Amino acid sequence: MNMATENINQTNYTDDNIRTLDGIDHIRHRPGMYIGTLGKGDDPADGIYVLLKEVVDNSIDEFSAGFGKQIQISVTEKEVTVRDFGRGIPLNSVVKAVSILNTGGKYDSKGYKKSVGLNGVGLKAVNALSSFFYVEAYRDGMCSYAEFAAGKLVNEGMKETREKNGTFVKFIPDANLFVDYSYNIEFVESMVKNYSYLKKGLTLTLNGTPYLSKNGLLDLINDKMSEEPFYAPVHISGEDIEIVITHGNSYGENITSFVNGQNTRDGGTHLVAVREAISKTLKEFFKTYAKKDFAPEDIRQGIIGAISIQIEEPIFANQAKTKLGSPYMWNKVIEKEDGTQTYDVGPTVRSFVNDFVKTHLDNYLHMHKEIIPALQAKIASSEKERQEISSIQKKTKERNKRTSVYNKKLRDCKYHLKDKLPAGKEELRELTSIFITEGDSASGTITKARNAETQAVFSLRGKPINSYKESRKKIAENEELNLLINALGLEEDIDDLRYNKIIIATDADDDGMHIRMLVLTFFMKYHPDLIRRGHLYILQTPLFRVKNKNEVRYCYNQDEKEKALKSMSGKVEITRFKGLGEISWDEFTGFIGKDMRLDKVRLSDEEPLADIMEFYMGENTIDRQIFISTNLRSAQELEDVNI
Repeated sequence: MNMATENINQTNYTDDNIRTLDGIDHIRHRPGMYIGTLGKGDDPADGIYVLLKEVVDNSIDEFSAGFGKQIQISVTEKEVTVRDFGRGIPLNSVVKAVSILNTGGKYDSKGYKKSVGLNGVGLKAVNALSSFFYVEAYRDGMCSYAEFAAGKLVNEGMKETREKNGTFVKFIPDANLFVDYSYNIEFVESMVKNYSYLKKGLTLTLNGTPYLSKNGLLDLINDKMSEEPFYAPVHISGEDIEIVITHGNSYGENITSFVNGQNTRDGGTHLVAVREAISKTLKEFFKTYAKKDFAPEDIRQGIIGAISIQIEEPIFANQAKTKLGSPYMWNKVIEKEDGTQTYDVGPTVRSFVNDFVKTHLDNYLHMHKEIIPALQAKIASSEKERQEISSIQKKTKERNKRTSVYNKKLRDCKYHLKDKLPAGKEELRELTSIFITEGDSASGTITKARNAETQAVFSLRGKPINSYKESRKKIAENEELNLLINALGLEEDIDDLRYNKIIIATDADDDGMHIRMLVLTFFMKYHPDLIRRGHLYILQTPLFRVKNKNEVRYCYNQDEKEKALKSMSGKVEITRFKGLGEISWDEFTGFIGKDMRLDKVRLSDEEPLADIMEFYMGENTIDRQIFISTNLRSAQELEDVNI
């Protein structure tokens, strides 16, 4: 910086530059701090679902505290209403409760001992981020109401009512913040189902359809499994914890986790603990029972399960509450009469889960010996397969060292997901990524355009094999996929993954789409945990370049192209990109930088994975032929709708 620039900046930096934002304004200016990604509603982690969850969480907390057995939810594409039958917000505190940060009834753990929301932000965030927000609290024949617009009070009052005690909330997310959003009712239904599994005795009604679970997590597991398990699910529960486990034919681990009724999609200390506890308990059991010493990875292979745990004043990694950070079951500060403080620290989450599983799972196995043969056979089968694959991988590694094939496939980056990063560079961990491309042209473009610190490139040679039809042994013997597994660090365990994001980057033509499907099939069948943990993405690249003598715009779909044409004057030139290699590397830099467009690959619990892969990648069935002929479109139609 030269002296002139420095002086200008100092001159412009005055008292007028210092601003103090109230709570509502701060939420609107920094919504990501409170609800994560805004999004359009095409991902269950998008902000509009967080808003809904924050309102429902309050009603759930009332039920958990012993008040109200029904919650009525209505969701359209834009509007949400939630009615519970709890105690209702205290009438004189309605406005404060929904508009003033750090105001709430959950700071006193006596009232909400094991609540989801504890920081006094939830309803305020919903209010601040809604163009319309309306609340009514019903108590003993009286109703207190308030209406807001973008967090600002519009109207309030008190009136008599015949409504039963409880709270009613209606809101419309602000379209200026959530652009072109709409609620996906399937995501909402999944959320409501999870609440019902976790809160036995609570009826949740979504758009007129009631959801009620009698068997808790056992109902969840039975509902989500599309295959016959090897043995009847093990269901164990105690104070503050409930666990269900079984094994299926699928690869990886599929354990759904909850804390205080909150679906922790990203896991946390409780999920780490239950994985460890199950492995350790079964390992010790079979050592004694069958004189077999199974490896933890073989025990966990194909496991299907769920854990729900109750923690006092849980600490989450973010406001969306998708990952538990609490190391202890409780950790309280106690004020003494003399003004001094003492601490009440409970057991660690790890020791609590381990002790529970060790006792109850071991007891269950001794009481239900009929499941032991099937369980042992499944673990033994996983062990045999792993040993066979390990032998193949060892030979492949030796071959790769001799031929240096590996180095030709991978253009690695400097930092990786599990690296110990230098001070000040810790944030780079989340940015680590690998692009899976096809052909020298595409890989060359991305290699030149990438950030070599955090972005790696792996180049496929043509179309990979259809993994759905092949055994795991055949996959390990396949040079192409073996090198990919090696590059990703997946030879042993998903915890060894070298990159936070795995990005499939293929051409927007028939061959590119086919390659994308084959790569997706490989991950879906043999590494579904990568998808469940949110590591797999598809790169969006522009289809059109629209330019005149003054500006250049890159358009990702037909609508963007039409808007560009309408706004640009003079002679306009349009270029249609059909392959990544057609885009120059300096242009491509902007497409994989901070504004990179990615589609996250998701697995829906409502759609059996095995059925999906069989339909699209199995033998050519009559059903698939009918589907293709019914949905087949001409090239011009595809161009018009950008498919």
